Amino acid sequence: MNGGLVSLRAMLEELKPSERKAAQFILDHPEEVVKLSVQKLAELSEVSDATIIRLARSLNMSGYQELKLRIAGDLTMGNIQEKYQEIGMDGSITSIIHSVSSNNMQSIQDTVSVLSPESVEEAAEALLKARKIDIYGVGASAVIGYDLRQKLHRINLWCEAYSDFHAQLTSAVNLSEQDVVFGISYSGQTEDIIQSITEAKAQGAKIITLTKFGSNPVSELADIRLFTSSVEKSIRTGAMASRIAQLNVIDIVFIAMASRRQDQVIPLLDKTRQAVSRTKRSMG
Repeated sequence: MNGGLVSLRAMLEELKPSERKAAQFILDHPEEVVKLSVQKLAELSEVSDATIIRLARSLNMSGYQELKLRIAGDLTMGNIQEKYQEIGMDGSITSIIHSVSSNNMQSIQDTVSVLSPESVEEAAEALLKARKIDIYGVGASAVIGYDLRQKLHRINLWCEAYSDFHAQLTSAVNLSEQDVVFGISYSGQTEDIIQSITEAKAQGAKIITLTKFGSNPVSELADIRLFTSSVEKSIRTGAMASRIAQLNVIDIVFIAMASRRQDQVIPLLDKTRQAVSRTKRSMG
């Protein structure tokens, strides 16, 4: 169990002042905190006991004990400091290769720390049971949405991906409680996605969201919340690392779906693979 420090860094700027004060103390003294009671931590960080409990809940954890366990896991793995690297535009190609690859790998590792297995399972089940699946994303998030659509089409699920707000809204008003919406917004602040999901929710559709970790308007509308680590505030090239993390979550959800319906899914994947392979020119 780990991800305590990742979660604190991701949420730091969004926390209430008293919670932020406690969070900063924890980030500055992680080795000490794992040995402290909630009362002692509250005293040292100059906040109330209740603030520590609220902080843990803000991080989607059951309480202070889980937070301590996750921090201890981070310390065991050596995840004390952020390891994202700024990309030097005047650097050598070798340094660019190393820095971009390192940041992408770090974003996936941090996302594993904040991604709930229970939420992944719930998302997989909901998608498999849906009559129709709508995917909403704009800008870079639309690219992630089209990747998910392509995967779901391969296993013969009724799925549409919309990057245009009016198209999203038009589809949303025609959904029902049998349908699922998968809303993608790294920031969780995209107004088009908020409005489209709100309309779909009013029609009874189940809502799955994929956003950066923490509380945000998009995830607050969801029945099932999936998160990636928060990296864009840390590095100028964060949009690249966050996109890789989002694609990784999509792959995880898809494989979770496939693992639950192997008898149905594997023949469909083979069928589509064979259909595509017949269109390729032979090199012999």
